[in-house]
Amino acid sequence: MTTSRTPPVRQISDLSGLLDHASHVLATRMAAAFTELGVTPRAYGVLFHALAAERTQIQLAELADLDKTTMVVTVDELERAGLAERRPAEADRRARIVRVTEAGEQAVERGTAIADRVHREVLESLPRAERTAFVTALSRLVDGGGALADPVGGERTVRRARRARG
Repeated sequence: MTTSRTPPVRQISDLSGLLDHASHVLATRMAAAFTELGVTPRAYGVLFHALAAERTQIQLAELADLDKTTMVVTVDELERAGLAERRPAEADRRARIVRVTEAGEQAVERGTAIADRVHREVLESLPRAERTAFVTALSRLVDGGGALADPVGGERTVRRARRARG
């Protein structure tokens, strides 16, 4: 017969649970909103970064936080949709540059408006006085030098959920 025990009382809020849940819900909101554009938030992120500068697939994968296979699949999807095309890089003909087409530029413009709308809706759920403080504090935690800026190595690999940045 098992007896139930009372777990210890947490002394600090469960940041892992809060941030994981918030990230998941925000990702689902973004995915739902991007259906009107016909691309995923991940594809939008690749287009966004490709439009900003001439970059190789490898550079874009790093910026969009995608592994090599996912990046290839994403660029394949973008090419089929007529939003981007690959071409050999000038400096290294083996590397591929992802060039955004005119239709892709329009998708980036519309996607940016969608992303801004979703983020605005989320922030507007907070009282006005807390919005700037929330974004400032979160930015301070994840930007260079913050406590959550860089992953920590260890014996067990922690798999990171893939998401588009933007």
